[in-house]
Order: sequence, then structure tokens, then C-alpha cells
Amino acid sequence: MDILRFATAGSVDDGKSTLIGRLLFDSKSIFEDQLESVERTSADRGEEYTNLALLTDGLRAEREQGITIDVAYRYFATPRRKFIIADTPGHIQYTRNMVTGASTADLAIILVDARKGILEQSRRHAFLTTLLKVPHLVVAVNKMDLVDYDQAVYEQIVDEFTAFASKLEISDLTFIPLSALHGDNVVERSPNMPWYEGPSLLHHLEHVHIASDRNLIDVRFPVQYVIRPHASTDPGLHDYRGYAGQVAGGVLKPGDEVVHLPSGLSTTITHIDGPGGPVQEAYAPMSVTLRLADDIDISRGDMIARPGNRPEVAQDLEAMVCWMTPDRQLSPRTKLIIKHTTRTARALVKELHYRLDVNTLHRDEAATGLGLNEIGRISLRVTQPLFVDDYGRNRLTGGFILIDEATHNTVAAGMITGA
Repeated sequence: MDILRFATAGSVDDGKSTLIGRLLFDSKSIFEDQLESVERTSADRGEEYTNLALLTDGLRAEREQGITIDVAYRYFATPRRKFIIADTPGHIQYTRNMVTGASTADLAIILVDARKGILEQSRRHAFLTTLLKVPHLVVAVNKMDLVDYDQAVYEQIVDEFTAFASKLEISDLTFIPLSALHGDNVVERSPNMPWYEGPSLLHHLEHVHIASDRNLIDVRFPVQYVIRPHASTDPGLHDYRGYAGQVAGGVLKPGDEVVHLPSGLSTTITHIDGPGGPVQEAYAPMSVTLRLADDIDISRGDMIARPGNRPEVAQDLEAMVCWMTPDRQLSPRTKLIIKHTTRTARALVKELHYRLDVNTLHRDEAATGLGLNEIGRISLRVTQPLFVDDYGRNRLTGGFILIDEATHNTVAAGMITGA
């Protein structure tokens, strides 16, 4: 059974948390004590109905203000698929949280209030999901009950969003009208909207095709750890040397010829060990241990690839970054630590090309720095060669984080656009 990771996004009060609560409730994925707690809290607050948004809004400040502040993760499963939900905030001041939640998502749900239509925050989140290369996008037109389930209102929003989406790189776009509060078209098709002929939201989530989204062509295996048990009591483990990590791309099988980077030496895979024993093939995102035919000096941060299909080996990078700290600005000559796959090195910001206004897509080339939640394009110089791909080709080998040298806090997330 495969896993679908999806994130919710959209403007404030569009009903993101309520939608997730309804999805969990109607799919019978919450425990009785959780439901009793939400019912009790809703009654204490004097609300007329059970506020399902409380299932994800757990922080006291979130419940007081009725907004989402931090990313909340929830898990549930149906007979067809497992799901990991990231409930991300809508406020512009929490853009970094939204970027964090959507960076690993296979699908994003952008909620639009049927009464308000497409807002600035809706456009911003649509742009961010395309910047993060989320393969599938669902526009959920929520609160249809407040516009009397009017088909004309829904179609107007579809036309407006489609016109905006033509400026973005969206490979799969789906529209679903629903009411998260009453459950219309969330798990079951709603009789209140007979004019809508598409699937319910859960049906779409269960059947959206994600297997082809992963890069199964370019073999990328960042080495995380070298395993040497040295068990003298077991002759089989005495000479065991395995290279553990998570497959970032392609398919690996015993007998395949591979190349080690940075040395460039070629060898052959003899065995692949998984958590439950030997496996005959490994693909993203499996975590496995490779055993090789030759003893090569391999350590954490190195990369295993195909001889004829290697990543770029680069120390100069072009990247889009989202700045995530209020404590300092990103500016030219800033020194940071870069963590890319399993390799860590020091980095210098050579140049800030422009700051991007995510609402208008305007490039401010006169900008001298990036502040909290701001996005821009930079040039980086790294002290060690990194083995990279463009973010659009591989999100794992194309993404990185920047870390403050003094505090060791993560200060930025980046997407490589060129090397």
C-alpha cells in the first residue's frame, strides 16, 4: 500500500483545518476520546456544532484566534492508501511553515472560500506549490453551502483560477466544490450539487496516480552511514561492509554497475539489504544497505550513481531560497552551513540576484537582502563539491537547507536551479 503525502493551503478562514477534521471524522479515522475532547471544547466555547478544526489546531494560540500557526501532521488510512496530511497556515507571516509542509508533499489542496473567490493568499500559495514542484494540485471550492450550492459561483472561480494557473507550471489541476462543515463532496458525493459530475475529495485522493512522479531514471544513492559490525562470533558479519542510506532516485538491483562519487571509481552491487532482509531491487524512497564488489573508500556524504548518468558535481550553485529566520537577513557575503542530502559543507552567498514578490511575481532586482518569509534567487559558493540535480528533476538531490554557523538553527530552505 503506497503513501500519499498532501498539504492543505489557502487563505485565512477558508476552512483548511475544518476540512481535515471532516476528512478524518467521515472516514472514521479518529478515536472516541479525541472526538469527546473536541465536543467538550466546542461546548465550552459556546459553539453550536462540533468544531472539527480543533482536531488539527492544537496550540492554545491557534484555538484562541481560530487560525493555524504551525504545521500540524495527521495520519490516516483507507483500504486503498495511507495518507500523511500537513495542515499548513494561511497567514503571510507563516510562509516558512507553509514551505516546510509542502516541500515533501505529493499533492496540495488549495482551499478557496466560495463567497470571497480567489484572494491574494490563494494566488501566493498556488505559486509556492509550483515553486516547490508539488506534482498534483486540487482547488477545493469550500463553503458552497453559504452560496446555496450555486453552480455559477463555482464556475466563475474555476475560470478565474484557470486563467491565473496558465502563468504557472502546473501539470495536474483538479477542481472540487465542497462544504467541509457539512461534509458535502468530502468523503461522499453530495446530493446538494447534482450538477457536479466529478469525484469526491477522498475518492480523488485515493486514486490520484503518484507512482510516476518519482524519478526512476536517475540513480542517486547518498551514503548516510557505513555499517561494519565486526562480529567475530558470526563469520558472515566479520567482513561485512555495507553502505546505508535512502534511495533518492532510480532503481538499484544486485549486479548493477555503479560509480562512486567523488572518486569516480566503478564497482558492482552484490547485495541489497532492507530492514527485513535481502531485497531484489530498491527504489525511492526505500532505505536500504548496499554491499559492493570492491573495497572503495566510501563515507557519509558520498554519492553512488550510474557510470553513464551522474549528477552535476559543483561548488557554484544557483538557487531559489526561502529565508526562515527573523534574527538576521540574508545578504551578499553571508557565511552559512549548507546541508545537501547527507553532505554538510560551508557556504558563502556570492550574490542576491533578486527578491521575488510571491503575490505579483515581480522580481525586485534592487533588493539588498532577504528578510523573514521572503523568497529570492541567489548564487552560492560551497567549500566542498556537491552532487546535485535541478530541483525540478529531483526534489531530494535538488533541495538543501542553510544553517546558521553560530546558533545551528535552520535559516533557509533552497531549491537548486543550476550548477
